[in-house]
Amino acid sequence: MKKTILTAAVAALTLGFASGAHANKALSTEELVSYCASSNSETFTTCEIYGQAVYDTYLVFSQHRKSPKFVCVKQPAPPRKEVIQKYVEWANAHPKYAKDPAADSILRFLGERFPCGKAAK
Repeated sequence: MKKTILTAAVAALTLGFASGAHANKALSTEELVSYCASSNSETFTTCEIYGQAVYDTYLVFSQHRKSPKFVCVKQPAPPRKEVIQKYVEWANAHPKYAKDPAADSILRFLGERFPCGKAAK
């Protein structure tokens, strides 16, 4: 039941971000980076919400015993804006992921930045 509710919530969230030409494809890393690097507060807020939704979804699914945990943010966590800035830097340094779904690159970044069992970079 929880899985069904989560799936529905993620689908609704995804549809909320999808419009026009984006209706049939995932938000790309390059699109998300443009939102995250924007000085427009509304556009930047989209970046924050999208990133938080991806991370929250990861947290829910990583609670299952069979799911490998690869992101471990030690508390106190760094400020969200700092993490977003580091994500933009990471994405710009890894242009091979520019056309990949943003959710994938966020998790790649978080796994490198906050690895489990190792010191964060």
